[in-house]
Amino acid sequence: MATISKENYLKTIFNYKTNSGVNATTAKVAQDLSVSNAAISEMAKKLSDEGLISYKKYKGMELTTNGEKIALKVIRRHRLWELFLVKALGIGWNEVHSEAERLEHHTSEFLIDKIDEYLGFPDFDPHGHPIPKKNGTIPKTPKVILLSEAEKNNVYEFVRVDDRDSELINYLIRIEFLLNTELTVVDKLSFDNSVTISFNKKSLSMSKELTKSIYVKAVKN
Repeated sequence: MATISKENYLKTIFNYKTNSGVNATTAKVAQDLSVSNAAISEMAKKLSDEGLISYKKYKGMELTTNGEKIALKVIRRHRLWELFLVKALGIGWNEVHSEAERLEHHTSEFLIDKIDEYLGFPDFDPHGHPIPKKNGTIPKTPKVILLSEAEKNNVYEFVRVDDRDSELINYLIRIEFLLNTELTVVDKLSFDNSVTISFNKKSLSMSKELTKSIYVKAVKN
Protein backbone atom coordinates (compact mmCIF):
# COMPACT_ATOMS: atom_id res chain seq x y z
CA MET A 1 0.00 0.00 0.00
CA ALA A 2 1.26 3.48 -0.82
CA THR A 3 2.32 5.66 2.09
CA ILE A 4 0.92 9.16 2.55
CA SER A 5 4.05 10.82 1.22
CA LYS A 6 4.13 8.62 -1.87
CA GLU A 7 0.46 9.30 -2.52
CA ASN A 8 1.04 13.05 -2.33
CA TYR A 9 3.98 12.86 -4.73
CA LEU A 10 2.03 10.78 -7.24
CA LYS A 11 -1.05 13.01 -6.98
CA THR A 12 1.07 16.13 -7.49
CA ILE A 13 2.81 14.67 -10.55
CA PHE A 14 -0.55 13.67 -12.05
CA ASN A 15 -2.17 17.06 -11.41
CA TYR A 16 0.78 18.95 -12.84
CA LYS A 17 0.70 16.96 -16.08
CA THR A 18 -3.09 17.35 -16.30
CA ASN A 19 -2.99 21.12 -15.77
CA SER A 20 0.10 22.00 -17.81
CA GLY A 21 0.29 19.24 -20.40
CA VAL A 22 3.97 18.59 -19.67
CA ASN A 23 5.86 16.34 -17.26
CA ALA A 24 6.50 17.65 -13.77
CA THR A 25 10.09 18.61 -12.97
CA THR A 26 11.59 17.93 -9.58
CA ALA A 27 11.77 21.69 -8.98
CA LYS A 28 8.04 22.15 -9.69
CA VAL A 29 7.03 19.27 -7.42
CA ALA A 30 9.36 20.54 -4.70
CA GLN A 31 7.73 23.95 -4.91
CA ASP A 32 4.22 22.52 -4.82
CA LEU A 33 4.90 20.25 -1.83
CA SER A 34 7.15 22.76 -0.03
CA VAL A 35 10.10 20.36 0.26
CA SER A 36 13.69 20.53 -0.91
CA ASN A 37 14.86 19.58 -4.39
CA ALA A 38 17.09 16.97 -2.77
CA ALA A 39 14.11 15.35 -1.04
CA ILE A 40 12.19 15.26 -4.33
CA SER A 41 15.12 13.70 -6.18
CA GLU A 42 15.44 11.02 -3.50
CA MET A 43 11.71 10.24 -3.63
CA ALA A 44 11.76 10.23 -7.44
CA LYS A 45 14.41 7.52 -7.36
CA LYS A 46 12.36 5.45 -4.91
CA LEU A 47 9.19 5.80 -6.96
CA SER A 48 11.12 4.90 -10.10
CA ASP A 49 12.62 1.81 -8.42
CA GLU A 50 9.11 0.75 -7.38
CA GLY A 51 7.83 1.12 -10.93
CA LEU A 52 5.47 3.99 -10.14
CA ILE A 53 7.11 6.70 -12.24
CA SER A 54 9.45 7.03 -15.18
CA TYR A 55 12.11 9.58 -14.28
CA LYS A 56 14.89 10.96 -16.42
CA LYS A 57 16.91 13.96 -15.40
CA TYR A 58 15.97 17.14 -17.31
CA LYS A 59 12.93 15.34 -18.80
CA GLY A 60 10.73 15.35 -15.73
CA MET A 61 8.63 12.67 -14.08
CA GLU A 62 5.90 10.66 -15.74
CA LEU A 63 3.56 8.24 -13.99
CA THR A 64 3.55 4.60 -15.01
CA THR A 65 0.23 2.75 -15.30
CA ASN A 66 0.53 1.60 -11.68
CA GLY A 67 1.53 5.06 -10.50
CA GLU A 68 -1.44 6.64 -12.26
CA LYS A 69 -3.84 4.12 -10.70
CA ILE A 70 -2.70 5.15 -7.22
CA ALA A 71 -2.86 8.87 -8.07
CA LEU A 72 -6.41 8.55 -9.43
CA LYS A 73 -7.57 6.69 -6.32
CA VAL A 74 -6.21 9.45 -4.06
CA ILE A 75 -7.74 12.18 -6.22
CA ARG A 76 -11.07 10.32 -6.25
CA ARG A 77 -11.11 10.10 -2.45
CA HIS A 78 -10.12 13.76 -2.09
CA ARG A 79 -12.75 15.14 -4.43
CA LEU A 80 -15.56 12.94 -3.13
CA TRP A 81 -14.75 13.99 0.43
CA GLU A 82 -14.82 17.66 -0.62
CA LEU A 83 -18.27 17.26 -2.14
CA PHE A 84 -19.56 15.23 0.81
CA LEU A 85 -18.39 17.87 3.29
CA VAL A 86 -20.17 20.56 1.29
CA LYS A 87 -23.37 18.66 0.48
CA ALA A 88 -23.88 16.60 3.64
CA LEU A 89 -22.31 18.77 6.33
CA GLY A 90 -22.79 22.23 4.85
CA ILE A 91 -19.13 23.18 5.11
CA GLY A 92 -18.12 26.04 2.81
CA TRP A 93 -16.27 25.27 -0.43
CA ASN A 94 -13.48 27.51 0.90
CA GLU A 95 -12.93 25.21 3.89
CA VAL A 96 -13.05 21.66 2.56
CA HIS A 97 -9.70 21.29 0.79
CA SER A 98 -7.53 20.97 3.90
CA GLU A 99 -9.97 18.55 5.52
CA ALA A 100 -10.07 16.40 2.38
CA GLU A 101 -6.25 16.40 2.30
CA ARG A 102 -6.30 14.59 5.66
CA LEU A 103 -9.21 12.27 4.93
CA GLU A 104 -7.99 11.12 1.51
CA HIS A 105 -5.24 9.02 3.09
CA HIS A 106 -7.39 7.29 5.70
CA THR A 107 -10.49 6.18 3.82
CA SER A 108 -11.26 2.61 2.78
CA GLU A 109 -12.47 1.83 -0.72
CA PHE A 110 -15.70 0.53 0.85
CA LEU A 111 -16.43 3.87 2.55
CA ILE A 112 -15.50 6.02 -0.45
CA ASP A 113 -17.77 3.88 -2.66
CA LYS A 114 -20.62 4.44 -0.17
CA ILE A 115 -19.97 8.21 -0.22
CA ASP A 116 -19.99 8.11 -4.03
CA GLU A 117 -23.33 6.28 -3.99
CA TYR A 118 -24.79 8.65 -1.37
CA LEU A 119 -23.89 11.66 -3.53
CA GLY A 120 -25.45 10.09 -6.64
CA PHE A 121 -22.16 9.25 -8.40
CA PRO A 122 -21.23 12.89 -9.15
CA ASP A 123 -18.91 13.96 -11.94
CA PHE A 124 -17.45 17.14 -10.39
CA ASP A 125 -16.25 18.34 -6.99
CA PRO A 126 -17.24 21.72 -5.43
CA HIS A 127 -14.41 23.50 -7.27
CA GLY A 128 -15.30 22.13 -10.72
CA HIS A 129 -12.68 19.39 -10.94
CA PRO A 130 -13.73 16.02 -12.43
CA ILE A 131 -14.04 13.13 -9.98
CA PRO A 132 -12.38 9.93 -11.22
CA LYS A 133 -14.73 6.95 -11.34
CA LYS A 134 -14.13 3.70 -9.46
CA ASN A 135 -12.82 2.08 -12.65
CA GLY A 136 -10.21 4.83 -13.09
CA THR A 137 -11.90 6.72 -15.90
CA ILE A 138 -12.38 10.48 -15.73
CA PRO A 139 -15.71 12.10 -16.70
CA LYS A 140 -15.74 14.00 -19.96
CA THR A 141 -15.27 17.69 -19.37
CA PRO A 142 -15.96 20.68 -21.62
CA LYS A 143 -12.96 22.44 -23.10
CA VAL A 144 -11.74 24.91 -20.50
CA ILE A 145 -9.10 27.62 -20.60
CA LEU A 146 -7.52 29.90 -18.05
CA LEU A 147 -9.21 33.26 -17.72
CA SER A 148 -5.82 34.75 -18.65
CA GLU A 149 -6.23 33.15 -22.11
CA ALA A 150 -9.80 34.38 -22.67
CA GLU A 151 -10.44 36.78 -25.55
CA LYS A 152 -11.77 40.30 -25.27
CA ASN A 153 -15.53 40.77 -25.84
CA ASN A 154 -16.23 37.04 -25.61
CA VAL A 155 -18.64 35.48 -23.12
CA TYR A 156 -17.56 32.66 -20.79
CA GLU A 157 -18.75 30.63 -17.84
CA PHE A 158 -16.66 30.24 -14.68
CA VAL A 159 -16.36 26.46 -14.26
CA ARG A 160 -13.25 25.63 -12.20
CA VAL A 161 -10.86 27.13 -9.68
CA ASP A 162 -7.62 26.10 -8.00
CA ASP A 163 -8.86 24.67 -4.69
CA ARG A 164 -5.62 24.89 -2.73
CA ASP A 165 -5.80 28.59 -1.86
CA SER A 166 -8.55 29.29 0.69
CA GLU A 167 -7.79 33.02 0.60
CA LEU A 168 -8.50 33.04 -3.14
CA ILE A 169 -11.84 31.30 -2.66
CA ASN A 170 -12.71 33.59 0.27
CA TYR A 171 -12.12 36.53 -2.08
CA LEU A 172 -14.34 35.01 -4.77
CA ILE A 173 -17.09 34.49 -2.20
CA ARG A 174 -16.74 38.08 -1.02
CA ILE A 175 -17.17 39.49 -4.54
CA GLU A 176 -19.93 36.93 -5.27
CA PHE A 177 -18.04 35.42 -8.19
CA LEU A 178 -19.07 31.77 -7.89
CA LEU A 179 -18.94 28.68 -10.09
CA ASN A 180 -21.31 28.73 -13.09
CA THR A 181 -21.30 32.54 -13.18
CA GLU A 182 -21.43 33.95 -16.71
CA LEU A 183 -18.93 36.70 -17.51
CA THR A 184 -17.80 38.90 -20.37
CA VAL A 185 -14.17 39.87 -20.95
CA VAL A 186 -14.35 43.65 -21.19
CA ASP A 187 -10.65 44.46 -21.52
CA LYS A 188 -7.15 42.96 -21.42
CA LEU A 189 -4.13 45.11 -20.60
CA SER A 190 -0.91 43.93 -22.23
CA PHE A 191 1.45 45.87 -19.95
CA ASP A 192 0.43 44.00 -16.78
CA ASN A 193 -1.67 41.13 -18.23
CA SER A 194 -4.66 42.05 -16.09
CA VAL A 195 -8.18 41.26 -17.29
CA THR A 196 -11.35 43.28 -16.73
CA ILE A 197 -14.57 41.29 -16.66
CA SER A 198 -18.23 42.08 -16.18
CA PHE A 199 -20.63 39.76 -14.35
CA ASN A 200 -23.89 40.19 -12.49
CA LYS A 201 -23.96 43.89 -13.48
CA LYS A 202 -20.51 44.39 -11.92
CA SER A 203 -17.17 45.28 -13.48
CA LEU A 204 -13.96 43.94 -11.97
CA SER A 205 -10.26 44.08 -12.84
CA MET A 206 -8.38 40.86 -12.09
CA SER A 207 -4.62 40.55 -11.74
CA LYS A 208 -2.47 38.21 -13.81
CA GLU A 209 -2.03 35.88 -10.83
CA LEU A 210 -5.76 35.67 -10.19
CA THR A 211 -6.62 34.92 -13.82
CA LYS A 212 -4.19 31.98 -13.75
CA SER A 213 -6.24 30.25 -11.03
CA ILE A 214 -9.64 30.60 -12.71
CA TYR A 215 -10.84 28.35 -15.53
CA VAL A 216 -13.65 29.20 -17.91
CA LYS A 217 -15.47 27.67 -20.87
CA ALA A 218 -16.77 29.60 -23.86
CA VAL A 219 -20.49 30.29 -24.00
CA LYS A 220 -22.00 29.88 -27.45
CA ASN A 221 -24.21 32.74 -28.56
